[in-house]
Amino acid sequence: MVDGPGQRLRSTPGVQRVPNAALDLFVVRDFLDPASCAAMIERIDRVRRPSTIADDLGQTQFRTSETGDLDGGDPAVAAVERRIDALLGLGEPLGEPLQGQRYAPGQEFKPHTDTFEPGRADYFLHCAEAGQRSWTAMIYLNLVEDGGATRFKAIGKTVQPEAGKLLAWNNLLPDGSPNPATLHQGMKVRRGVKYVLTKWYREIGYAAGSRTRS
Repeated sequence: MVDGPGQRLRSTPGVQRVPNAALDLFVVRDFLDPASCAAMIERIDRVRRPSTIADDLGQTQFRTSETGDLDGGDPAVAAVERRIDALLGLGEPLGEPLQGQRYAPGQEFKPHTDTFEPGRADYFLHCAEAGQRSWTAMIYLNLVEDGGATRFKAIGKTVQPEAGKLLAWNNLLPDGSPNPATLHQGMKVRRGVKYVLTKWYREIGYAAGSRTRS
């Protein structure tokens, strides 16, 4: 489960792997076409609300974006989810529902990992049913005028937003523990607005009808 998508992505045409031994990080340009990106932006704007976080590490203004919980029953949303599932080779029960995020000027998400810290309360709350977050897929939906890059601090890699570009990375080490090299941040937007889609996958997966949002 931990390495399966990595092996698949390495052999998929059009997928680029960032060359770093500490982290399996992949980039796919033009994964979504402009019409699909526009449709997802419109849906995010319908339902956006202030973003939340399981553990802000005691820092104020840790995550200042807005989040939109997208309806998996919407055919356009379901089609995007199926495309991501197929790219990574992961089944629907392993995936959390698709979310969108909106970053206005000045908004950011400070350095964090997508996994839940073993031993903390949020780990037991969010991982009891479906397990730890294994893979992350994120898609930029628009070109940002200035700022809004994703910085993977531990490996010194910064990725600029481009409409339709997908990033995917493995959150876990081979032994199943969280990989600290996944530390990343949504850098502050300086001009314009940034929209992204995010889909997280779990180790075990959800029972039918029980997918939850974290």
